Amino acid sequence: MTTTTGLDDSFHVFDTTLRDGAQREGINLTVADKLTIARHLDEFGVGFIEGGWPGANPRDTEFFARARAEIDFRHARLVAFGATRRAGGSAAEDPQVRALLESGAPVITLVAKSHDRHVELALRTTLDENLEMVRDTVSYLREQGRRVFVDCEHFFDGYRANPEYAKSVVRTAHEAGADVVILCDTNGGMLPAQVTAVVSTVLADTGARLGIHAQDDTGCAVANTLAAVDAGATHVQCTANGYGERVGNANLFPVVAALEIKYGRKVLPDGALAEMTRISHAIAEVVNLTPSTHQPYVGVSAFAHKAGLHASAIKVDPDLYQHIDPERVGNTMRMLVSDMAGRASIELKGKELGVDLGDDRALVGRVVERVKERELKGYTYEAADASFELLLRAEAEGRARRFFRIESWRAIVEDRPDGSHANEATVKLWARGERIVATAEGNGPVNALDRALRVALERFFPQLAKFELVDYKVRILEGTHGTESTTRVLVTTTDGNREWNTVGVAPNVIAASWQALEDAFTYGLLHAGAEPAE
Repeated sequence: MTTTTGLDDSFHVFDTTLRDGAQREGINLTVADKLTIARHLDEFGVGFIEGGWPGANPRDTEFFARARAEIDFRHARLVAFGATRRAGGSAAEDPQVRALLESGAPVITLVAKSHDRHVELALRTTLDENLEMVRDTVSYLREQGRRVFVDCEHFFDGYRANPEYAKSVVRTAHEAGADVVILCDTNGGMLPAQVTAVVSTVLADTGARLGIHAQDDTGCAVANTLAAVDAGATHVQCTANGYGERVGNANLFPVVAALEIKYGRKVLPDGALAEMTRISHAIAEVVNLTPSTHQPYVGVSAFAHKAGLHASAIKVDPDLYQHIDPERVGNTMRMLVSDMAGRASIELKGKELGVDLGDDRALVGRVVERVKERELKGYTYEAADASFELLLRAEAEGRARRFFRIESWRAIVEDRPDGSHANEATVKLWARGERIVATAEGNGPVNALDRALRVALERFFPQLAKFELVDYKVRILEGTHGTESTTRVLVTTTDGNREWNTVGVAPNVIAASWQALEDAFTYGLLHAGAEPAE
């Protein structure tokens, strides 16, 4: 059997971001959000997308109705999640089972109890009746033409307590017609060697096709998933970026990357792996969580190098300090410039930024010393590439690129008797041979300075209309000095297509903010193709 992607059905990548991932604290998905994520996952090429529990809440019921009407799935099959029928009833008459069928999903995942204590205490039924609930529900859904997967909840804990009963649940589901029986580490307490041992034994004793669903409470969800694959599991359940209840689930992206790159197993359509970083970040945007910078494979720091020793080796051969070529997963190598930087770091960073340093060892040496000197004062360039590029170009070209020249600026905060505040800034500068004085108000002194600078320059540089400050971070350095401490400000700016980061350092937060703003405007205008004033 083959999927719509042409991939062999012998191995499944099953995504449960829309159900299990949505249980993460801080995530609250609308139906529109779920549809958008489903499109991203289908584009990525997973085999199955678990959309939620139809009938359990109106939102999931609406999602399945709209997904059928609005999404033309190219690679994935939509999966509905639900439970086995109630104790003492029949699957054919169970309203929850009926809702699963009415969802229209071609595949249904049933959650079944496989821990004897959960059966008796949570379901409040007998062990034999639980097996009959599994058998009846699976066989009925199969008769209705649905493909059925069974999630054995709390399997590993249940196996530890009563291995024969846990295996009997797997065996019953398999014999009733379940395509795959998934062993769930619901509490997330397993370690890889334990997973390998249990999966191997269950596979040998039941003959069922097995899958793995791992939570990350020990930090081993990805490792446990791959351990299960090593033991013979052919179905992996994951969530995008590891989202999920408590600390999360097995992360889809490192699992898939390991399968494709390390195991040599084809689990995605051609070209999909190179889209992985983009898909990861796109889903993070939908759920409104900042992408993890240090996430394996797809984080912006996954292939970032800081130490000068590393840079020297990478200059000779990038593979010496990278386990894969980052382009295979749609990421890029980055050189971080700091006081640890050596000549090789600066040369590689210059190449990355498109600044040709040639073989000028004296120039590279000056840049290294300039970076170390400024970092002693509190500047940091590893998080402010735009400010570093301006420094690098100034040294390489012998002068700073300037679109305007500041004469003076000031910001005033007025505290009024009614408790309100007024923030006003005045900027005096020169541009295109003219002296301009501009004043603006804002919702804070930094915002007022930003607006005043725009008022002064927008006539000469219409590109400024696209610039928007999207992040602003303040850090107090050398905290023992209290209010006299040095302040570092990092500003992130966007033009709608790209983002850049600039840094400012000064004894007070307004002066540091002004430096970062001035760099942000200069860098943005430089890359927008504006003509320098001098």
